[in-house]
Amino acid sequence: MTDLDRLIDRLERAAEQLRSGDLSPDAAATLVEDCAALASEAGAELDRRTREAASEPPPGQDALL
Repeated sequence: MTDLDRLIDRLERAAEQLRSGDLSPDAAATLVEDCAALASEAGAELDRRTREAASEPPPGQDALL
């Protein structure tokens, strides 16, 4: 399981908790803040992967010297 998969799992679990309606307003607010941080981490990981993929030559293409 990749870091991105773990972040997605945590966001999904948090969304389930929020939808359940079992949280106090303060707990829900804290969880929303945690979700924002997790989403930021996921976005950074996606950006990193995109930059990494863009730096590699397409399959079947060799880098020029």
